[in-house]
Amino acid sequence: MTGEYVTGKNTEVLVIGAGIVGVSTALWLQRAGLEVTLIDCSGPASGTSHGNGGILAACAVVPVTVPGLLARAPGMLLDSNQPLFLKWRYLPRLLPFLRRYLANATDAQVERTSRALTDLLGDCADQHIALAQGTPAAAYVRPGSYLFGYPDKAAFDADGYVWSIRRKRGYRFREMTADDMAAHDPALAGRFGYGVECPDHGLITDPGAYVKALAAHFVADGGTLLTDEITGFDRTGDIVTGARTRTDTISADSFVLATGVWSGSLARQLGITVPLESERGYHVEFVNPSITLKSPIMVAAGKFVVGSMEGRLRCAGVVEFGGLDAAPSRAPFDLLKRQVAALFPDLAYDNIVEWMGHRPATADSIPAIGQAPAARNVYVGYGHHHIGLSGGPKTGRWLAQMITGQPVNTDLSAFSPARQA
Repeated sequence: MTGEYVTGKNTEVLVIGAGIVGVSTALWLQRAGLEVTLIDCSGPASGTSHGNGGILAACAVVPVTVPGLLARAPGMLLDSNQPLFLKWRYLPRLLPFLRRYLANATDAQVERTSRALTDLLGDCADQHIALAQGTPAAAYVRPGSYLFGYPDKAAFDADGYVWSIRRKRGYRFREMTADDMAAHDPALAGRFGYGVECPDHGLITDPGAYVKALAAHFVADGGTLLTDEITGFDRTGDIVTGARTRTDTISADSFVLATGVWSGSLARQLGITVPLESERGYHVEFVNPSITLKSPIMVAAGKFVVGSMEGRLRCAGVVEFGGLDAAPSRAPFDLLKRQVAALFPDLAYDNIVEWMGHRPATADSIPAIGQAPAARNVYVGYGHHHIGLSGGPKTGRWLAQMITGQPVNTDLSAFSPARQA
């Protein structure tokens, strides 16, 4: 420690968590001239930042918890062809979170959430370009359109609530006939009856390799990367003086907590009560596929995304509540495979890779970003549910601005770690 904590006057920062949020924060702090140490228990991109769908989803501003979800959820849970799953043994532990989560399925909360997420995501492709510029990671950033595919126009019209929110938030999109979709990408001919094209989005062509490349650049520019687990904090009053590992204590002037769904126990030590739960997500990858897509696409009927990555076709989606400890379920993998077989019956490939990871979900679908309520030299950035990759660079930029005393120029009150969610 260099002494008493003063915003903007400190030079040593420990960033806890080396997913996209932590690595982005470390890079922006390093570029501001600070001495930064990045620590992770498993290394960069070892969790959700590796296995996500790769979409730079600027328009992903409508939460899962929309009006009517409570009425639909029981039927979805009992239908193996729906993308919602539950480990029933986990239900007693889940109930306190679930009550608050479902209580947010109101028009007023959708309005609040979509406003906040628009501030975070609206320019996410540009944020990734700025973060990766001048680094080997730039090769993985592919700006472009993001498509939504529907069986027919009636299915699109049934999704009108979601598109009305996006339109209200200022997003541009183009409705597409089946012929329009085939003209955009011949690989989509005959796959969908109707669609939507959203410009100014994009794809990270290998999310895990991308974050690892950013972390390697951070180290090459003088940053310190450690592999260890943070177990708690030492503090004097409302100032944290050190972060404890299993064998040591690391001192710094400021600290950033960005460990995704694993942030919960450490966040509670910092006075944060925003409910946090794992939304388990799944992907299947088809290695050396015979089909390559020009743009990533959300298959609206199945609520999963398909994107062409480097040497494979990744299909990612599903929401499963089951906590952090249970093994992956077989049913979500089987559902994704059935859906892909129905959509791409002509797909040939060498082999399939399966993955399950943990999206960090807050009860109100808004990440916690900002100063910890009980420790004024600790900042947090976690709880990004489905949009961690998309929102990671801007979250890191905001946190770096806070720590260095620079103006953020955005009202971040909705993201406050001190809020009641």
